[in-house]
Amino acid sequence: MIINTESTKPIYVQIAEWLENEIIAERFKDDEKVYSQYQLADLFNINPATAAKGLTILVEDKILYKKRGLGMFVAPEAKTMILEKRRNETLTKMVKDIVLEAKRLSVTKEELIQLIHNCEGEI
Repeated sequence: MIINTESTKPIYVQIAEWLENEIIAERFKDDEKVYSQYQLADLFNINPATAAKGLTILVEDKILYKKRGLGMFVAPEAKTMILEKRRNETLTKMVKDIVLEAKRLSVTKEELIQLIHNCEGEI
């Protein structure tokens, strides 16, 4: 992954999302140690404090947990929690935005469903 410094999304959020994606892809499994803030800083050429902030987000969301003196580890059921969070928050918001834009453009429900089916074939 490459950090997008031009994005409006803060770098620490991008780090947290990248780690979530790694957990979803099962490159990090339950109770497995993840990168330290210093390893993330080296990996992405960012300030260790920024990397730490990304890790903190995941600790606060109970995706990661700390073992004193050992580092950060993937919480049990972290993948399930991430998928549920993204479905409930991210995907729902995106769908609402799409439905709102479709209404503005007078796109019917059927046309919108067809657009979704067409996009599925392209992915």
